[in-house]
Amino acid sequence: TGTALSVGRANRLLLPPSPPATASAVMSSCSRRTALGAVLLAALSLDASALHLPPGCGVEALRGGGNPFQQCFGLRMRNPFHKPQPLPPPPPPPRMRTFKDKYFKVVETLTLMFPVWTVGLSLLALWNPDRFEWLTTESATYSILGVGVEMDPFTLFLSMTMLSMGTNLTWKDFYPIRESIYPICVAFLFQYGVVPILGWIIGQFLPAPLAVGLVLLASCPGSQSSNVACFIAGGNLPVSIIMTLLSTSVSAVMTPLLVRVLAGAKLAVPGIGIMLSLLKVVIGPTLLGLLLNVYMPHVTAQIKPITPLIGVVLTSCLCAAPIAGVADLLLEQGMGLIVPVVLLHALSFFIGYTVPRYGLGMSEQYARTISIESGMQSAALGFLLARKHFSSTLTAVPSAVGVLVMSWMGALMSVAWRLKDGGVC
Repeated sequence: TGTALSVGRANRLLLPPSPPATASAVMSSCSRRTALGAVLLAALSLDASALHLPPGCGVEALRGGGNPFQQCFGLRMRNPFHKPQPLPPPPPPPRMRTFKDKYFKVVETLTLMFPVWTVGLSLLALWNPDRFEWLTTESATYSILGVGVEMDPFTLFLSMTMLSMGTNLTWKDFYPIRESIYPICVAFLFQYGVVPILGWIIGQFLPAPLAVGLVLLASCPGSQSSNVACFIAGGNLPVSIIMTLLSTSVSAVMTPLLVRVLAGAKLAVPGIGIMLSLLKVVIGPTLLGLLLNVYMPHVTAQIKPITPLIGVVLTSCLCAAPIAGVADLLLEQGMGLIVPVVLLHALSFFIGYTVPRYGLGMSEQYARTISIESGMQSAALGFLLARKHFSSTLTAVPSAVGVLVMSWMGALMSVAWRLKDGGVC
């Protein structure tokens, strides 16, 4: 008997411990009162570890923080004190495209195709100049709000373009100057420093009227189309817009000053006349549009949807009219008038990109923006100033040719950069 008890104790020592009791064993071993307390505590989602049950009833498996009622019966009881979360609202149904949506899509497409319209109308003006003879720089009297105003059609179109640009501006548009002061200063230096000097160097090999016209073109502010080209090329659009505004704002001083300094020895330059023309054609309409947008937003909100289309139409006509005005000279002398302008714009684009990117270590986005702002001047404004203040027709030729060259080269580089980024134009 003693041997049997020793063997029994040895077997109990060698055998593994029995597994913990299951939920059913717990319910069978516990008293009815204890089980009822566990159920009630489970219904209130209390922690099972806080349940004081007598040892040996097998509830140790329930002390791990689980729900004892769910383990006992395999059910889930709702907490009466729990507030259900509201269901998320259903997704809104897809909105049908309205006529306004389709209109904005058409306007966006026309805006992105602006270089195409410019080149097409310029070629049409070169082939048939008579179609644009109505858009001249000869003055006529127009009635505006019952007041007679003497102005030529070309100046009127350019003023309306500046006015449409001003209606999309506010004082806050000038705030990012503080955040991007370095690239804006570099772009300004190229706009009114490097490019005019390039025009002066190339003009040393040209007759005096052409040299003055080339310096005048190189000293003009940035073109509106540079903002479109910057958008397509993936540049910094806010910096491009601010640079166009900044160069336009100071053009009344910088353009006549540069022409006077760089070309005054070759031809008489009417600096005061150029300044007054810039104030009347550029600064005045742009400031008027800005004031209307700030103090009469309900009025500008009605015309803003059509201002992009107006800008495309007016600017395309302004680019074609100078070509029509000097079409005979271009057809007679040909490449002798085109090559200097092409060289000026090509060098401006090239230096405007390589120096900031590789010389100054600026980002790709800033380098593209400075390149476009340097290579795309307001040739339409240069043509107007040349016809207004210089007697020689040759002075207006560089700006007339610059309209076509600038649009073609700007569009080509913008598309190339966009394709490089993997975009689809």
